[in-house]
Amino acid sequence: MNKDGIIEIDDTDQKILNELLVNAKAPLRKIASTLRVSFVTVMERIKRMEEQGVILGYTPRINYETLGYGVNVQIEVRISKGKLIELEKKIAKSPNVSAVYDTTGDFDATIIAKFKTTRGMDNFLKHIQTFDFVERTNTKLILNTIKEEQIRV
Repeated sequence: MNKDGIIEIDDTDQKILNELLVNAKAPLRKIASTLRVSFVTVMERIKRMEEQGVILGYTPRINYETLGYGVNVQIEVRISKGKLIELEKKIAKSPNVSAVYDTTGDFDATIIAKFKTTRGMDNFLKHIQTFDFVERTNTKLILNTIKEEQIRV
């Protein structure tokens, strides 16, 4: 870790991470073979990156539309009186929310959420608008997702 708190990785770590991004279930022996390093090297480096908090977990990529989540929204929220973090944590607990970001500009936070119906979205919006300190929301319906994935390192 450097003086700025950033974990520094070498080319081998970077290649391992990129292989895991393609297929987190890939056998370690296959990753080792692809990268031309030993199985033990891959295993030890993954373990180290997990311990350092570089790798936070392993999760499937899900096609939410096939499960009926056809209503995707970006919700901007203006929050008053210094309650930003408290309110963001409360909103983040919703199972429909996939991301919550602190932002600059006219709004303090941006929420990305997925719903099966517009009624579900409407209920969620009305719910968060009842929270103390929510001054205003601005909702944008996401029409098409062109790209949504983790970036390669």
